[in-house]
Amino acid sequence: MNQPLGVILAGGQATRMGGGDKGLLTLGSQTLLARVLERLEPQVASVAINANGDPVRFADYGHPVVADSLQDFPGPLAGVLAGMDWAASQDADTIVTVAADTPFFPCDLVPRLLLASEGQAHPLVLAATKGDAETKSKSRSGLIRHPTFGLWPVALRDDLRTALGEGLKKVVLWTEKHGGREALFPSEGFDPFFNVNTPDDLVQAEELL
Repeated sequence: MNQPLGVILAGGQATRMGGGDKGLLTLGSQTLLARVLERLEPQVASVAINANGDPVRFADYGHPVVADSLQDFPGPLAGVLAGMDWAASQDADTIVTVAADTPFFPCDLVPRLLLASEGQAHPLVLAATKGDAETKSKSRSGLIRHPTFGLWPVALRDDLRTALGEGLKKVVLWTEKHGGREALFPSEGFDPFFNVNTPDDLVQAEELL
């Protein structure tokens, strides 16, 4: 299997931030997107940004921008599909997705996802952390899965396209159907998948810096 391509999911509407691009918010001396790129670029062969609207606003980052092919913001899986289609045009086998608003994700994200995928015909792995007691009572695995952080097989892009066209919204319903796995990441004392959803989260991220 070739080295995965990276796709930064930046296509959300950021309603809890009042709209706009969360990835372009400044954290310290850099944008969230710049921090995400710093962590992702060393781990993948190349990177694309999944975002809708005018791509010119990302021109300074020097990466291709791929838009959702589905209308009405059907969720992160639409961004995954857009990334898969872009990767297919690059003759790539897999992509790894990350969220544009999660500046502290692990620097070994891709190696751990690949390790967890060993033996799979179609590499399909979501990042996960240990859950609390409430999570364990609600979750099949007792883990908190982070569906915007995953390894995805380009070969299943048409299956995903069909599922989204039929109204699929929940990521794990599709991944479980195809034998998806989880890669467990340590989170004791600090959640590496902490994401900036609200102004208060941005303040907390400044403190974490």
